[in-house]
Amino acid sequence: MPFPARLPPPAAAAAATAAAVLAAVALRRYLSSRPRAATSAHRSSSIAPAAAGATTRLVLAGKSPQDQQLLASASGELSLEEEGGGELAVSLAPDGCGGEGFDAAAYMGALRARRFGRWMLWSPRMASTHDLVTQNFAKLPVGVVCVTDVQFKGRGRSKNVWESPPGCLMFSFTSQMNDARKLPLVQYVVCLAMTEAIKDLCCAKGLPELDVRIKWPNDLYMKGLKVGGILCTSSYEPKVYNICTGIGLNVDNDKPTTCLNAALQELEANSPRLTREDIIATFFNKFEVLFEIFSNQGFQALEEQYYNAWLHSGQRVVVQDAHEGQSVNSVVTIQGLTPSGYLYAIGEDGKSYELHPDGNSFDFFTGLVRRKMEA
Repeated sequence: MPFPARLPPPAAAAAATAAAVLAAVALRRYLSSRPRAATSAHRSSSIAPAAAGATTRLVLAGKSPQDQQLLASASGELSLEEEGGGELAVSLAPDGCGGEGFDAAAYMGALRARRFGRWMLWSPRMASTHDLVTQNFAKLPVGVVCVTDVQFKGRGRSKNVWESPPGCLMFSFTSQMNDARKLPLVQYVVCLAMTEAIKDLCCAKGLPELDVRIKWPNDLYMKGLKVGGILCTSSYEPKVYNICTGIGLNVDNDKPTTCLNAALQELEANSPRLTREDIIATFFNKFEVLFEIFSNQGFQALEEQYYNAWLHSGQRVVVQDAHEGQSVNSVVTIQGLTPSGYLYAIGEDGKSYELHPDGNSFDFFTGLVRRKMEA
């Protein structure tokens, strides 16, 4: 699987608390096993990959002249490790414009966040936004975002290729965290921030509210159809975890499921359309607030908001138990999340269980395995 979370070296791991190590293992087990998030919600074969040795155009834009200068100083060090020896052609955005495909000036004008999204890399077409920010993490300011119009080399589970057509919002950004116990929960903060951002943006523009919901652990659904997904991966440095988060959201591409603007038109004919620029800016404005709360107070401070946005409270699901060498199905009712980020459920026997994916099924709700929780 691409970019699993890497634990500290053995000596450092031995000094870490048992809870921290278990949390990092949990992150590796289920965060890195999901489809690359900076994609649309479907697999396609209509987008051809770039020819071997092709050059990827990359335009840099900053919120302020100082931010622009910081990116300019890093531009000569950027690289992208691709098969076929592709190269990067890096340039600075003239007068704050990110290029013909993405309006960086409009994005920066709507951005209020101080830590995230102030530094932007834009490409009309590239293999993977996630690859670029991951491979260049140490060369770029923390909080940088990479946006592309078309992505053709996102990788899913079992080495599936996931491709992204025009109209899909695709971006990846970086952050850092010290507490390994919180790492598995970062994706939940990201999911919540995106649902809240869409809600806030519709309200601010006087548009009908779009009911975008969270499907555990990292998908976004609307009207029963997937419209987006999130991928968080991490690597360890002394005393800090470097986190790369990728997001894919169907904004204008309504095939083969649906997209935000198609849903708006169904609710209100001739409704103004949401733009990628406004969505990303509003996301970072919201994420910065939620990430600060999460970092200082833990996920418990956000649980009520999260449960209001997800699909699963009271949901009855089938789990698999091993009994005398045989697989036996039973039914449990989801109550919420455990401290480690898995599903917390109550069985028909009245006992508490933590639900884990079996690691094989594409849908996390297929093949759930339960483990009894200590009283």
